[in-house]
Amino acid sequence: MAVYREQSAMPAPASHTSIAGWLHKNLFSSWINGIITLALLYFLVPQLLALVEWALIKADWLGSSRDQCVSGGACWVFITNRLNLFIYGFYPESEYWRVNWVYALTALQVAALLYPKTPYKSALSGIFFIIYPLVAFYLLYGGAFGLDVVETHKWGGLMLTLLLGIVGTVAALPIGILLALGRRSQMPMIRALSIVFIEFWRAVPLITVLFMASVMLPLFLSGEVNMDKLLRAMIGIILFESAYVAEVIRGGLQAIPKGQYEAANALGLNYWKSMGLIIMPQALKLTIPSLVNTFIELFKDTSLVTIIGLFDLLAVAKAGLSDPAWLGFSTEAYSFIALVFWVFCFGMSRYSMYLEKLLHTGHKR
Repeated sequence: MAVYREQSAMPAPASHTSIAGWLHKNLFSSWINGIITLALLYFLVPQLLALVEWALIKADWLGSSRDQCVSGGACWVFITNRLNLFIYGFYPESEYWRVNWVYALTALQVAALLYPKTPYKSALSGIFFIIYPLVAFYLLYGGAFGLDVVETHKWGGLMLTLLLGIVGTVAALPIGILLALGRRSQMPMIRALSIVFIEFWRAVPLITVLFMASVMLPLFLSGEVNMDKLLRAMIGIILFESAYVAEVIRGGLQAIPKGQYEAANALGLNYWKSMGLIIMPQALKLTIPSLVNTFIELFKDTSLVTIIGLFDLLAVAKAGLSDPAWLGFSTEAYSFIALVFWVFCFGMSRYSMYLEKLLHTGHKR
């Protein structure tokens, strides 16, 4: 009688897992790919070396004036000297601790919600979407608990950019879901209103929406109502973004097989239960790449608020460059801003890829 013993899996050959194996597979798999790789290295390596030399090796990092920039490389003294302006805008220096608390609380809650194994995630979600906005508002604006009022025209820099991006993303997602469901509704009035809303906001540039929110929106309000400029910009961004989110969600709903709808009906579920428990989770999973791409675009478009007088990260950099003592350092300023945007956008992109793999259930072929 033959006896079969379970054998452990053999490790992959070193030719496939080593650096040489990776280079052969990805860069030198054929003579054509090898020539292309060498040609690109010939043109790119000198440029990269020059960039590293300018940005790191010969760069000046610390100082109090442009007189410390004498090495011929990048003058990061401009950035370090105005770092508080980039991070806090024109927020009073004595109140920086309030912004720091908002930064810390936001980072902790976002990390807890994004981590798949966090316990009591439902309770944390309720705190983040209901309680935390009030806490963050009173920390930043003040007017309660003995905190001094800091008007929104003093908000700026990275704080304002993150505020617009997070509020726009969090508020636009549920509105977009409702609009997507409304566009696919069997009720003609709801479907017509949803289509008109979506097509109107998608056909208007965001820069026009911001102008309308800043200039025209107060005309539709009574004279006794004085709506803050930042609040008007947020409303415009949310309405604009929700239209794009609605179309992304609608594409996910259309990708769900008809059998899923029939299965929900066979279980005796009503419309909202079938959407909330069966259809919408699958649609959201399918639309992760498109949704994240939309949110990344929104985060980058927040820089447009500078046209209505709000000093986001880009506007603060422009204000710093207008200082006669720091003229001529636009390359360093825009490089720093590009790096900040890249870090946040790349982080969102990588997390979406991780989430796709985590939720992958074999629907791909």
